[in-house]
Amino acid sequence: MYVAFDRLPPQARIWVYQAARPLGEEEIMPLLPRLAAFAEEWTSHGRQLAASVQFLHRQFLVIGLDEGVADASGCSIDASVRFVQELEQRLGVALLEKSRMAFLADGELRLLNRAELRAAIAAGQVTADTPFFNNTLATKGELDERWPAPAGQTWLSSYFKR
Repeated sequence: MYVAFDRLPPQARIWVYQAARPLGEEEIMPLLPRLAAFAEEWTSHGRQLAASVQFLHRQFLVIGLDEGVADASGCSIDASVRFVQELEQRLGVALLEKSRMAFLADGELRLLNRAELRAAIAAGQVTADTPFFNNTLATKGELDERWPAPAGQTWLSSYFKR
């Protein structure tokens, strides 16, 4: 069952998939009916799931699930990954690849390869205060409150200890 993303409760489970490049409105808009259809049709062991799917910042696909209605199962999570793979094919852009991290710099979203993180920190391009999109968040409440968050307040904090 489709639920508007802003109606999901703070404890709703989320999955964040980062696109390898920013998406244009002309790419996102035609997909909106497919996103809603997936949320409407998504089930777990025959039970309807209360879900929502949306793109944020033209870079992130976020799937949200109100587990207070019904929990996801392994099979339903597999179905969501197949859906993301379908979107990758339609868009011609990777959504499941995890080697890049997203930061806000000068008001713009910038991607950085993980292998370049230490050098970017040493050069002062990324600091503990740089807003970081931590895509490992588990709930809608965390997304609303701490996304992006200062890099030093995320799992990246160990990179800033001296």
